[in-house]
Amino acid sequence: MSNAKDRQAERQARIDAVFAVHRVKQRRRNLFVYGGFGLLAVAMITVVTFVVTGSIQNRNTTAEAARAPIAGVQAYPDLTRNHVPTPVGYPQQPGVGGDHAATWTNCGIYSAPVNEGRAVHSLEHGAVWISYKPDLSLPEVGTLTALAKGKPYVLLSPNPGQAAAVTASAWGTQLEVPSAGDSRLPVFIKAYAMGPQTPEPGAPCSGGTNG
Repeated sequence: MSNAKDRQAERQARIDAVFAVHRVKQRRRNLFVYGGFGLLAVAMITVVTFVVTGSIQNRNTTAEAARAPIAGVQAYPDLTRNHVPTPVGYPQQPGVGGDHAATWTNCGIYSAPVNEGRAVHSLEHGAVWISYKPDLSLPEVGTLTALAKGKPYVLLSPNPGQAAAVTASAWGTQLEVPSAGDSRLPVFIKAYAMGPQTPEPGAPCSGGTNG
């Protein structure tokens, strides 16, 4: 009887030892898995925080720069605002104001030239028109597209008549820059899209005509 009890106790001890080893391995596995997830979560939170903080800082920097004079901006005051049925020859290229078409061009991104008289009407409503030479490189056009995307008062299109690589225009105001990456472009948009120069603040830049 004693031998049987001893064998039973020995068997139970071996079982307990196996389960003990299993529990140790399981704890290590859990520590690795959940610890890894924890580190991944911390890393993701860090990256998101960095991106959001950087985006906020960029917006704040742009807003601060927009409150100061922008180098190279030309002003054209005392512009007429008549609606006319015929094309207008503007002294700037593209035009920044003056007589214009009765219908405006809807703000947005265009891959072909838009009607100049209608685009000038868009400027009257507070739009910023970013125009570029048709031979601008695809990467630079992509940069301008990213800059204009999602902005309800920005119009982007090629313009074969202009001399500058990229031109930013608002009503009575214009800036010529040599490349799409020029740091003054986002500042110009911040300063002049629905800016204080707008003759008709609150007027729409949609509901008109595409192109």
